[in-house]
Amino acid sequence: MKSCYDISACIKNALENYFRDLDGEKASGVHRMVTKCAERTMLEVVLKKAGGNQTLAAEILGINRNTLRKKIAEYQLLEGSID
Repeated sequence: MKSCYDISACIKNALENYFRDLDGEKASGVHRMVTKCAERTMLEVVLKKAGGNQTLAAEILGINRNTLRKKIAEYQLLEGSID
């Protein structure tokens, strides 16, 4: 099993690129941006891995199925998601 270091390294790389690409412009809302991007991506990957089964996806994520449903709606990921 891979450690979270692999994911952390990817996030670190992406953030370094983000700040480099700002080219001196002021950054704003970085925490929200990273959290939303990471959460949406995680949900997409886990739902795909679970074959769209929300009960299984919630189990894999370690969250309540209703919480998952709320996040699916928030990120508009309903296409292809079955229960």
